[in-house]
Amino acid sequence: MSNTSDDRSDHTPDDTPEGERMSQAWMEELQAVLERSQSALDVAALAEFKRRVLGVVDAWAEIGVSAASDEEDEEDEEPMPSRFGILGQSPAMNKVFDLLERIIKSDYPVLVTGASGTGKELVARALHNYGARRRRNFVSENCAAIPEMLLESILFGHKKGSFTGAHRDNPGHFVTAHKGTLFLDELGDMPLVMQGKLLRTLQDGEIRPVGSSKIRKVDVRLVAATNKDLQAMVAAKSFREDLFYRLNVLAIHLPPLAERGDDILLLAEFFLRKARREQRRPLILSDDARERLLAAPWPGNVRQLENEIRRAVALSDGGGITARDLTI
Repeated sequence: MSNTSDDRSDHTPDDTPEGERMSQAWMEELQAVLERSQSALDVAALAEFKRRVLGVVDAWAEIGVSAASDEEDEEDEEPMPSRFGILGQSPAMNKVFDLLERIIKSDYPVLVTGASGTGKELVARALHNYGARRRRNFVSENCAAIPEMLLESILFGHKKGSFTGAHRDNPGHFVTAHKGTLFLDELGDMPLVMQGKLLRTLQDGEIRPVGSSKIRKVDVRLVAATNKDLQAMVAAKSFREDLFYRLNVLAIHLPPLAERGDDILLLAEFFLRKARREQRRPLILSDDARERLLAAPWPGNVRQLENEIRRAVALSDGGGITARDLTI
């Protein structure tokens, strides 16, 4: 479903920071002591509270040492070449960065194309985070993941009671992203009827929620992405020609990973650094592993590379990752 810049977590379990949980427990202990003390001091309760406070302080100290250790490890690592928060220094990626530099301050819609796993959402976030709208919401939606009947409601909102299950008003993504950025991934999978409604919103800057007669003005920068050939879809009458030309004013094409040369090793090292911090053990790529990575075709692009490195780390029995640890 949707994703805003204020809601990045994918975890459903409790991921409250350890220090915050301990501070909550500390305050609960203090409240319990005060309730037991009432008008007279409960010496035993205060002694127990003191013991628990010292335990919390020791635990916090351990967390601080661990965090400091992680920071020292990061300080020892050389910075990795990147622009706009995206790793890369190959000629193919430098062309992308140069184009981003020229269009990032614009408010026109942007069409990002490229195969799955090439980093299209990273480009969308760069357009937002380094542009004039960075202080407002970034909202993303995968058009292929939403049933046609629900997509209009999700994008444009709905009024309570407008359809079965509409138990309350929903503002919709365009309103949530007002003055910010809306990223629509897999745009090529959007139904033709919705394409027409999207085009009208881009032309007029207006939306009308499902079940409402009121028009609302919206100011949103749209970034759309697809791994499909929209021009071929236009020729096949499965994508609106007018919407294509509306979006294709500013276009960025991301190269496949196999065309990015040494960026493959750069990204592999980035994923290895993450693994080092998680595993707390030295991990390096052997020469034969590097050769294997550079020679691989990478049909799944950066996403496949990340999974390959994680798998190799799990299979390796020492600090070095060799070609035999790879499955490509």
